[in-house]
Amino acid sequence: MDDAVANNEVDESQPQFDARYLKHRSILVLDDEPGIRNFLVKGLGKHLGLVESADCFEKAEELRQRCHFDLIIADIKLPGGSGVDWVKSLRESGCTTSVIFITAHAHLNIAIEAIRAGAADFIIKPFRIDQILTAIDRCIERQDIKRENFVLRRQVDKIFNASGMIGSCEVMNHLCDVIKRVAPMPSTILVEGESGTGKELAARSIHDLSGRAGIFVPVNCGAITPDLLESELFGHVKGAFTGAHQAREGLFSHANGGTLFLDEIGEMPLAMQAHLLRVLEEKTIRPVGSNHEIPVDVRIIAATNRRLDKQVEDGKFREDLFFRLNVLNLQIPPLRERLDDMNLLAQHFIDSISANLGIKPSMIDDYELSLLLDYEWPGNIRELKNVIERSLLLDLPPSACIGGENRSMPQKIPDSSHSLELAEIEKRHILKVLGMEDGNKSAAARLLGVSRKTLERKLAIWDSQS
Repeated sequence: MDDAVANNEVDESQPQFDARYLKHRSILVLDDEPGIRNFLVKGLGKHLGLVESADCFEKAEELRQRCHFDLIIADIKLPGGSGVDWVKSLRESGCTTSVIFITAHAHLNIAIEAIRAGAADFIIKPFRIDQILTAIDRCIERQDIKRENFVLRRQVDKIFNASGMIGSCEVMNHLCDVIKRVAPMPSTILVEGESGTGKELAARSIHDLSGRAGIFVPVNCGAITPDLLESELFGHVKGAFTGAHQAREGLFSHANGGTLFLDEIGEMPLAMQAHLLRVLEEKTIRPVGSNHEIPVDVRIIAATNRRLDKQVEDGKFREDLFFRLNVLNLQIPPLRERLDDMNLLAQHFIDSISANLGIKPSMIDDYELSLLLDYEWPGNIRELKNVIERSLLLDLPPSACIGGENRSMPQKIPDSSHSLELAEIEKRHILKVLGMEDGNKSAAARLLGVSRKTLERKLAIWDSQS
């Protein structure tokens, strides 16, 4: 026993585990050495809800049939066969229980074989009990994240009502139903809504559900200078203007057979509006400098954050083009009118941005959600996404990143004044979460989405300031 395993003392230099996080977990230990089994059963039994042991495959299978195990700890070399082969057979039978292999034979080929079999971890004898506990904690945490992601994906399948549109509130359900109905039609569509509400996402959804063979081509009419817009849209022939050293196709040609999304259509100059109206009526384009018409099959979706009918009244937008574009009208609601979707949207951005940044995603809690709901969100969905990304980059709660440097924080912050410094808001939030977890730093760090070391560093700073 002493040759195989070190004593049961915890090495403070090793990463610590969350004992409360493990107390409801069950472990199966498979090892033919009585000393190892007794050591693990005794050491792990203090921290886990159930620890069973077996000295052979038959006994292990009997135990597996009787109860569920969150994790299996198995020796690689056992009488009657290989632990790796046994785990392979489990995988083939559909068992996905995570496995930590232990062995006294530290050969590279054995480690590679274990990893290929799906090992969650690989520990060399002799080992300390805190090493095993840390490995178990890490393994179960990964396992829980996978399960949460699986559930989240199923939820996402339900809430992505139309090709990427997120929402389950009444107004979004209606919008997505309309998108599904109009998508297969060839008619032009005018998408209206405030900046940041997701007008381009709605347009992409329409294209994705349209069945059109061509691609989706977005263009921001306000981002292209008036003298270049015609060339960008229709293309030009060689020598059409100074600098046109060769012919070039325009965006209409690139979108042939697909969809052209004209964002900020209200910014289009009046002269270009006349050209666009002709294209919509004739289904042909004429490249700059050319005398020939080119037929195109392009579905037009236009978008604006302005009142085009008001621009028509002011003489800034052609009335005939407005009626030609406004065959089907979609109104994208601002975020303040769909607050029931706040939790879905915030969690979606947390998960997707965390994946892009390569960090562990966290779950948004009720307190943070209440602060997000109290904000007006003038920048709509785009602002929410930016707030979430800023919070992840700065390792702060989302509410602490609302408004950037120039806007005020949400007004309804419990137990706070109307003008708090960002650091004070962060401190109050962290201490509130720590209190909710009865002072458990590991659990609080997990809820906050930060490392325990980061939490302890902040607490140490605040202690020194008091």
